[in-house]
Amino acid sequence: MQSRYSLLILLAVCTLRTSLIAQDLERVRDRVVIELLRDTVLEDQVAELLSELSPVGRWPDIDYRDTSRTGFDHSRHLGRLIDLARAYRKPGTPYTADSELGAAIARGLDDWLANDWIGENWWDNQIGTPRQLVHVLLLYDDALTERQRELAAPIMGRATLEAWGARPGGDLIKIAGILGEYALFTRDTATLRTVIAALAGEIQFAEARGTPEDLRGMQVDYSFQHRDDRVTSILSYGLGYAEAFATWAERLAGTSYALPQQATRRLVDYYLDGISKSAAFGTYPDPGAMNRGLSRPGALTPYGPELPLRLLQATDYHGEELRTLVDRRRGTASAPPQPADRAFWTSSYHSHQQPDYFSSVRMYSRRNHSTEQPYNSEGLLMHRLADGSNFLIRDGREYVDIFPLWDWQKIPGTTAVQHDRLPPPEEVQQRGLTDFVGGASDGRYGVVGFDFISPLDSLAARKAWFFFADEYVCLGTGIRSDHPEPVFTTLDQRHLEGEVIVNGAGGAEVLPAGTHTYLAATSLWHDSVGYLFPTPLPLTVMNDRVGGTWTEINQQSRMPKGIVMGDLLRAWIDHGSRPQSASYAYVVMPNIDASAFSRYASPDSPTILVNRPEMQAVHHAELAITACVFYAPGTLQLTDASTLRAQQPAVVLIDHGRKTLTVADPTQQLEVLEFALSGSAVDQVLRVDLPEGEYAGQSVIIAYE
Repeated sequence: MQSRYSLLILLAVCTLRTSLIAQDLERVRDRVVIELLRDTVLEDQVAELLSELSPVGRWPDIDYRDTSRTGFDHSRHLGRLIDLARAYRKPGTPYTADSELGAAIARGLDDWLANDWIGENWWDNQIGTPRQLVHVLLLYDDALTERQRELAAPIMGRATLEAWGARPGGDLIKIAGILGEYALFTRDTATLRTVIAALAGEIQFAEARGTPEDLRGMQVDYSFQHRDDRVTSILSYGLGYAEAFATWAERLAGTSYALPQQATRRLVDYYLDGISKSAAFGTYPDPGAMNRGLSRPGALTPYGPELPLRLLQATDYHGEELRTLVDRRRGTASAPPQPADRAFWTSSYHSHQQPDYFSSVRMYSRRNHSTEQPYNSEGLLMHRLADGSNFLIRDGREYVDIFPLWDWQKIPGTTAVQHDRLPPPEEVQQRGLTDFVGGASDGRYGVVGFDFISPLDSLAARKAWFFFADEYVCLGTGIRSDHPEPVFTTLDQRHLEGEVIVNGAGGAEVLPAGTHTYLAATSLWHDSVGYLFPTPLPLTVMNDRVGGTWTEINQQSRMPKGIVMGDLLRAWIDHGSRPQSASYAYVVMPNIDASAFSRYASPDSPTILVNRPEMQAVHHAELAITACVFYAPGTLQLTDASTLRAQQPAVVLIDHGRKTLTVADPTQQLEVLEFALSGSAVDQVLRVDLPEGEYAGQSVIIAYE
């Protein structure tokens, strides 16, 4: 009798558990539908779509014949069906459950299901189409016929965890999300559980998978790499990766399907220390952290508060930081961001955030490639994006939709031979030719060294950046080229905002529109940014109206046609033809008005100590910081009575106030760094054991006496 009661209790518990699981699935399903209904129904747009839809269920402005990688405009068809289905399902609109609208949705859906259009780009078939189709299914839902459900199943079946595109590095998590939505539509609890396990399993460092031959995904420095070319892709695939997980974390919160807290916390760390540190003020995308996406209109649209809000629904981990980020993106933050300097050693990228500006450096080495290949005919002129690009952002407007107007041989920060034209698109992506590429960071300040040899034309240069608080210093040395075309180092190329002032041999002058050349300029000022040249340099400044086209950089069929016009500032240092040992040095002051800058003469801080091919160093007296790039073993004279000798190539940041050395090995090949610090008050040998494996290149901070 007792065993019978026990069995009955067990059956009751199982029934209750099954019921609760079913209720949770419905809760999650309802949340997804509510998400899809959130957008406003535009009645005029719905009326127009209805009037233009043909009797067979097509729109006349869509080319249904073009399934090429640069075309496949078919996605607009499904996008319009989503808009119509939203109007049909959403309560309180003139179109709610409207029979004419329902018939139009059915026509458009039937035409798609009958033709099952397949694009030449695998992404359209395994991600794009299933993602849109499942949203149509969830919205139209009870109005669907059994035949429509049957025909949709094989199309949705292309988005599975076994699909070719379900690869680590961003696409797997997107496909898992699509499969999860289809599981909600079909009320398939087993598949939903599988999807949740896949989502949680993807939120880990790529090296933790134990597949050293495949390191696609989130890196140990919180950068992101989508392909085995090891190109940084944190603001494209890496952002999509975070969005997919955060969306599901919010949907599943408070249910029996909730994602594990360990995975959610790792995602928060990645979002705050990776993505947000690759965006100015955590809000404006850094062009230096992007790839072919730059060739699309709207690529630099500021990030909204949605993603951190989703994370806050799923966890209270780092809740204060997430709420601060939400406020900043809403424009209601009570204080500017805290200083943050970050070296992403696995991806050859460095970012520097101060309360009133953001700057970055993008590079590449033998360990990784320069940028994405121009897949689908996008990003056709991005050959030099990783040649030491250095972007400066103060308000997020500087580079918005500027790229059709750009001279792509004058990317900010780069040193490049000015050929008649760039090589063909198939040569956009290049593997680096050197090992010494990387930086050291103590979290506030940083130093970056780049031993650069261009794979495109063998131009060589050693470039360094020294990031402080109110200014940063850019050095270049050993610049050589055997090509007859001139070599330029570009200071900036951005939208023109107001006056441009140059100080040349004749003194300071406000420039009229045009192109202006100076043999010995000592400073340049524009839009609260000052460039100071401690040694006068040959400078050219163009402040004028220019034109260009989106189709020159992106040949997707949906690109805007016609000429784009805009007012630009271009400024560059001219090293001449066939330089053999050229150099440059300039100090950037990102937040200084013209009057204050005119009085900023011969500053004691920062001071350039060395700018030679074997060593580049800067001292900042006010901050008590000395930073040095040792391309070879050498000795740096710190003061009249003290020196620092590096026994190996290294980058070093000395904080004389805190008595610390921050060091890193940009070659990522050494096991130890050794230094001799000598002076009247101190004489000691410092030995630094370096991180290994995927952590090679990470900064190490040690104290000295």
